[in-house]
Amino acid sequence: MALDIRRLDGPERAAALTDVAALRMAVFREWPYLYEGTPSYEEAYLKPYLTEPKAVLIGAFDGDNLVGASTAMPLCAHADDFGAAFAGSDICVAEVFYCSESVLLPDYRGQGAGHAFFDLREAAARDLGYKTSAFCAVVRPQDHPARPAGYRPLDGFWKARGYRPLLGAIAQFSWPDVGEKRESIKPLQFWTRAL
Repeated sequence: MALDIRRLDGPERAAALTDVAALRMAVFREWPYLYEGTPSYEEAYLKPYLTEPKAVLIGAFDGDNLVGASTAMPLCAHADDFGAAFAGSDICVAEVFYCSESVLLPDYRGQGAGHAFFDLREAAARDLGYKTSAFCAVVRPQDHPARPAGYRPLDGFWKARGYRPLLGAIAQFSWPDVGEKRESIKPLQFWTRAL
């Protein structure tokens, strides 16, 4: 099945945010994020994609159904203090375009959507004059009890796209794991590439 993958702007972006929230809650519930999301948190988290003029939202559609989404914005505009993770590096935070997330339903994986998500976000970053593209990924212990047998991380995919972990650039972010009522802090490793 061929996906229609495109950048969403204006009313189309606003109309998609409820579906993006549902995708985030479904996909990030899986390993390694184990995210116990709520609609109210998602609404607040996604609001900057309506207000930040340089924000990017990419949608992957099967017909009229949104089955995947990818987001990005200037790192300095992201609500979380992720820029602090770059202290001590030679990267200027004001020149970093932050690829926030890519979420895709399992039945649609392995068909090139991941590359398309990165291609479109990186093109937007270049058009806006950014020098570096970055994202971060949660770090879980190898012996975590929820780690699925045979789990294969996405490191190889990210490295093939030119990204590398930025030594010492670890963000801290809290969310409740599946089945938990309280948030706990998770480390997220930044990966970067020059544009």
